[in-house]
Formats: sequence, structure tokens, C-alpha cells
Amino acid sequence: MRATSVPELLRRGAGAVAAGRVALGLTALAWPSVPARPWVGAAADNLAARVFGRALGARDVAMGLGALAALRRQAAEPGPACAWVIAGALSDALDVVATLSSWRELPRTGRWLVAASAGGAALAGVGGALALRYGSPGTPSLRDRPAFRCGRATARMTRTARVQTWNGRKIK
Repeated sequence: MRATSVPELLRRGAGAVAAGRVALGLTALAWPSVPARPWVGAAADNLAARVFGRALGARDVAMGLGALAALRRQAAEPGPACAWVIAGALSDALDVVATLSSWRELPRTGRWLVAASAGGAALAGVGGALALRYGSPGTPSLRDRPAFRCGRATARMTRTARVQTWNGRKIK
């Protein structure tokens, strides 16, 4: 049995979260009250909740498919995959914020379920993005690495000055 590196496990975790996002989104598109009921309780059955549930489901399908597609091509260029994974992590973190902002009004079990699952997905996304950016074989040493980035813009510290580049060109 071959040992798997931590960065590889984190990248796989990001893929699993993206696949779960697609599944949850498709469920919300078809039956919006099913994923909403644990979160908001009986209010999941009213028209407004069903409309918002479908809209959130569409968002999750789009973000999950985008992340999965970018993760399939991440070996050549990790930037797009990193950006999709971070977008999903941000979305999940904001779901936690939304849950916390209405904590007392939400069903007791559902609020803990949503906070834990969305919080865990957000952490998995951040870990996956870090692994995509810094965990690939052949990445530079810590001293030579650019600041965290998900696109082509970079910033790195040199001994004399801060140098920023965009698509390989120096910018001020």
C-alpha cells in the first residue's frame, strides 16, 4: 500500500467537497425543502424558502462543477482550481455566518448540523487551496515562494524590495 501525502489528501478532500456541493445543489434544485428543512425548520416549505433553496442549489451546482473541472486540470496550472476551491470555501464560511446570525431562531439540531458541515467544508476548502498552491511537487522553497495566490498575480519579498508581477511582468 502506497502512503499518500497530506497535500494529496487535502486536494482529494477539496474534490470530495466539490462533488458533495454538486449533489446537494441538485437535490435543492429538485426538492428545495429537503436540504433547507434541517437548516430553517418548517419555514422550508413556504414559497420564498423554496425559491431561495433552488437559487442556492443552482449556485452550488455551478461552483461544484467549476471546481471539479478545474481540479481535473490542476496539474498543468493550479491557479483556476485554487480559485474555484476558495470560492466554495468562502461560500461555506458565509453559510456559517448566516447560521450564527440567526442562531437562536433556527432549529437546535439543524443549526449545529449546518454550522459543523459548512464550517468543515470551509476548512477543507482552505486546506485544499493551500495544498493546490504549495503542496505540488517541485514548488519553490518557503523563502522563494510568492505570497498566497490563486491566479497569476504574485507578490514576493526580496532582500531589497517588494516585487509584484502580473503574468510575469513587473508592476508597481
